[in-house]
Amino acid sequence: MQAASDLVRKQYLIAPRQIEKLQLLAKKQKSSAAEVVRMAIDAFNPDVPADMDESELFDLVSARVKEAIADTATTRKRLKKTLALLGEK
Repeated sequence: MQAASDLVRKQYLIAPRQIEKLQLLAKKQKSSAAEVVRMAIDAFNPDVPADMDESELFDLVSARVKEAIADTATTRKRLKKTLALLGEK
């Protein structure tokens, strides 16, 4: 949990069914409703549509993993080259 001094008080209107759901989630998480709201905000990714099906999500994750592998390979090559130059000195 964050320190109270790092938090800002805001008021939002939510439906009674959302309050019930929030209280249930907080009870299951053994935390406050405010903490559940903070976790939900942190977990939300507007770049991933909520109606994305499982295969689309798998394709997205697969593409991101391939990008990460390519980036890692590029970084390793640059690091190897830099280490070689440092070894010459």
